[in-house]
Amino acid sequence: MDSSKTQRRKVAIIGGGLIVSKGIPMKGRRIHTHSGKRYTIFYGIKSQYILSIDRANLNKELLTAAEKYPNVKLYFEHKLLHCNVDSGLLTFSGPDQMTKKITCDLIVGCDGAFSTVRKQFMRQTRFDYSQVYIPHGYLELKIPPKNGDFAMEPNYLHIWPRNTFMMIALPNLDKSFTCTLFMPFDDFEKLATGEQVLNFFKTYFPDSVPLIGEHELMQDYFVLPAQAMISVKCSSYHTGSQCVLMGDAAHAVVPFYGQGMNAGFEDCLVFDELMDQFQNDLCVCLPMFSKLRVPDDHAISDLAMYNYIEMRERVNSKWFIFRKHIDNWLHALLPSIIIPLYTMVTFSRIRYHEAVQRWKWQNKVINRGLFLTMVAAAVSGIYLFRHGKLSKIDFRVENLWRHT
Repeated sequence: MDSSKTQRRKVAIIGGGLIVSKGIPMKGRRIHTHSGKRYTIFYGIKSQYILSIDRANLNKELLTAAEKYPNVKLYFEHKLLHCNVDSGLLTFSGPDQMTKKITCDLIVGCDGAFSTVRKQFMRQTRFDYSQVYIPHGYLELKIPPKNGDFAMEPNYLHIWPRNTFMMIALPNLDKSFTCTLFMPFDDFEKLATGEQVLNFFKTYFPDSVPLIGEHELMQDYFVLPAQAMISVKCSSYHTGSQCVLMGDAAHAVVPFYGQGMNAGFEDCLVFDELMDQFQNDLCVCLPMFSKLRVPDDHAISDLAMYNYIEMRERVNSKWFIFRKHIDNWLHALLPSIIIPLYTMVTFSRIRYHEAVQRWKWQNKVINRGLFLTMVAAAVSGIYLFRHGKLSKIDFRVENLWRHT
């Protein structure tokens, strides 16, 4: 987030400064090449950064904030068994295994990617739903602190891109890093012994082995199996004026853009703005919420899929790095006309689907401009060469500041 602005304001709705103070700023991607060299791709201008925040701590802060409202009651160890979206009747199973029924005016289904509330939507006509499990899984490892400090530069998202798979590392407040290996399930299954795991890491992530530790790597790799990643799309997000879906229940996304939870927070923000705009009239707010959020959440779902390819493969391309520099230079020159995709998605309130449309338009304009520039340079070079003028041009560096 930009330290001088609220930006997309996702963090602001849950306590702003309190949450920010418990996160670690990350200014860009720190790329670890196969040879051990490192280079940085910044997210935006110098004042812009994203935050690495521990999910468990964030959940605690949210619960603590919710408890401060006198009209909020929290119930733990309750499982939703059934939801009648027409009558507002909910049936729960409590810790004593007894069923409890309650009736409410509005059901807000925030019950995750495998939502029980959404299942009731699926029984209705004209409700679209799709889910995709990608063929890649993820596995978490740990880089401990070194001599009481971070073992690597803390203010970056560290990435080891290896084209068909990758590893990333995020800094934590205890000065450790959480590493996540993303890889096809077929490749995970090939690593069946500690020795195979160690050889694999020495081959593809050699600089990470001394940071994780050989013994720890061979042990921790087998603590849990590789986990699956699901992407969920549906439409619409509401039924009547009694029920609405938000967060992963409406739009579970793969984690590669870092916008999954942020999109859920923005659901809350947009809904709150609509309630203010339409004086809490649910008959108007819920249809408008679906109208606004469905195209945006579908867009961020597609962007998350795209970003996996960018992170694991395209950051290795010199053309990609060149285009990043061109985009940033044009943005500095024409800040209101050319805006990099990442800046639009992460550091603005530009709607996700509008950011995608604008990005596609910008790509066409920039690519055509680069093509015409190269053609003009080639034609000029051929002209000068054919007319014997190229050899007469003095390219000595001192001529750059010589007065005529």
